[in-house]
Amino acid sequence: MKIRLLLVDDHQVVRSGLRMLLGGESDVEIVGEAGTAKEALEAAPKLRPNIVLMDIGLPDMSGIEATSEIKRLYPEIAVVALTIHEDEEYFFKMLEVGANGYVPKRAAPEELLTAIRAAAAGEVYLYPSLAKLLVKDFLAQERTSGEAAGLDGLTDREQEVLKY
Repeated sequence: MKIRLLLVDDHQVVRSGLRMLLGGESDVEIVGEAGTAKEALEAAPKLRPNIVLMDIGLPDMSGIEATSEIKRLYPEIAVVALTIHEDEEYFFKMLEVGANGYVPKRAAPEELLTAIRAAAAGEVYLYPSLAKLLVKDFLAQERTSGEAAGLDGLTDREQEVLKY
């Protein structure tokens, strides 16, 4: 069964490049394109893609907001972010709203295909350098919650003494 893909990016040249890159794959069918979040939200129920390849920087609303709406309305559709943004803020926000993958635009074509195929199989794909951010954040939270849990066993007076 072919992976039905909807391309969402506000730059026509990017969508054309993706169409050329992905169109030759035997297991991928590009069912449509959208240049805005509004177009993507209108196209999703009509075209029934398995995967939406979503840019974050769209002119009418962010790809984060669009992903949130798509996941709310059509939870069976997987969303893979393809973006220039590689900082923690965008990465974590996309994961919070339900993105199934996150790939920077500088990634090799094979990485993008791996992400698309993983999302189509119900998996989550994180670009390796961004996966490190997730692990780092998790470990920081574990340390913080571990320290807090350690203080819970102390009396109020013992905690007061430790603060000074």
